[in-house]
Amino acid sequence: MNGVRTSLAGLTTRGRCLLAAGTTLAVCSIALGQRDLLRAAVFLLALPLAAVAVVARTRYRLSCSRSLEPARVQAGRPTDVRLVLDNVSRLPSGVLLMEDALPYTLGGRPRFVLDKVEPQGQRTVVYPVRSDVRGRFRIGPLSVRLTDPFGLVELARAFASVDELVVTPVVSALPPVRLGGDWAGGGDSTSRSVAASGTDDTATREYRHGDDLRKVHWKSTARTGELMVRREEQPFQSRATLLLDGRATAHRGEGPGSSYEWSVSAVASAGVALARAGFALHLLDHTGTDLGPPGLPLTEGVLLDALAGVQPDRAVGLDPAVARLRRGGVDGALVAVVGQLDPQTAATLARVRTGSATCIAVLLDTDSWAPVTPRARQAALAQHEATDALLTGAGWRVLPVSHGTTLASVWPLAGSRGARVAPGAGASRAEAARAGTSSAGAWPTPLGSSAP
Repeated sequence: MNGVRTSLAGLTTRGRCLLAAGTTLAVCSIALGQRDLLRAAVFLLALPLAAVAVVARTRYRLSCSRSLEPARVQAGRPTDVRLVLDNVSRLPSGVLLMEDALPYTLGGRPRFVLDKVEPQGQRTVVYPVRSDVRGRFRIGPLSVRLTDPFGLVELARAFASVDELVVTPVVSALPPVRLGGDWAGGGDSTSRSVAASGTDDTATREYRHGDDLRKVHWKSTARTGELMVRREEQPFQSRATLLLDGRATAHRGEGPGSSYEWSVSAVASAGVALARAGFALHLLDHTGTDLGPPGLPLTEGVLLDALAGVQPDRAVGLDPAVARLRRGGVDGALVAVVGQLDPQTAATLARVRTGSATCIAVLLDTDSWAPVTPRARQAALAQHEATDALLTGAGWRVLPVSHGTTLASVWPLAGSRGARVAPGAGASRAEAARAGTSSAGAWPTPLGSSAP
């Protein structure tokens, strides 16, 4: 009885129209005494009711599996979704209408029609999806609608399983460079790390899970309020820290073409290049939060997964990230991809570098991503050049970037100590970067796509 009620509720518009027409003809035939109208009324009433009875008596079991090939893909590249539907019952199914749920970013919902699935039969359906926006997207659940051959009754069933598609930032190949300040080689050997200033504080770092408690430096712990350990023993392995400036106020533009998305892609490209070069990576955002397992080096896959879901926020300064870096010290190399910096924030970031640490700043001229007046543009260029000069004067290796610059074109400068110009030549260098030429032969910036 419940199956019949469910089937009646599943009558389509066509089935309801036939029932209404049959009922009307039956009333007219009685009122007018016309038997021919009564025959037509019986036929119109019997057809949808027979369809209801057939669909209600159908007993079938379906199983579905879904696979993504690949499950992690770069933005702008397609992936295939494979659906396998099995009829595990002993009866053939009727006409099946399949619809897979997708977020609007991946396109419209795909629909398929299967005429009939024999007992113990299997059907495979493959359809492509593509996203130009990075992120994590749920695919599913799959809904299946059973209908009769005339389309009078339609019953819906839904599977509970869903899968996740990870769309990572675009990763560009970067030329190999030697950053300096890293270990060359590997194995079980260790080497002593001596602080340039000769003080105990610069040879300490934040406590990480698994550290030997006998290495706790109590003087630094009492001063900072955080558990600190000595850094006398360092593994014989290259290390690098990536810093992503995710402040919404420091970026311009919207969508995939914004300066923030350029920054995320740049961090991904630099991280992949360093990971393949043998660096142990750590990823921080502007709040000083680890974007990954705390205290553990990131693999290439974990790095891309972490960057797939990052979003900008309303934070104002980089003070939390700077405080985190100063507490732990710059371990190996630091690559910071930063947006617009005011003088105070730039000065705070410049002080992160101490001794002979290798610090690289990918400095974005974010105003080039948005239309501005000529006067505002000149002011933005002046601020950009002041920031460039301040970081360069503190020993940072600055890679100036404007809209249309590729990261691969400026990345060789990260390994060049001599590719710096005098602070007074900053304006000409930014203009050269914007125009796609080089200033004094030191800052080549060819035009290219907005992707790093």
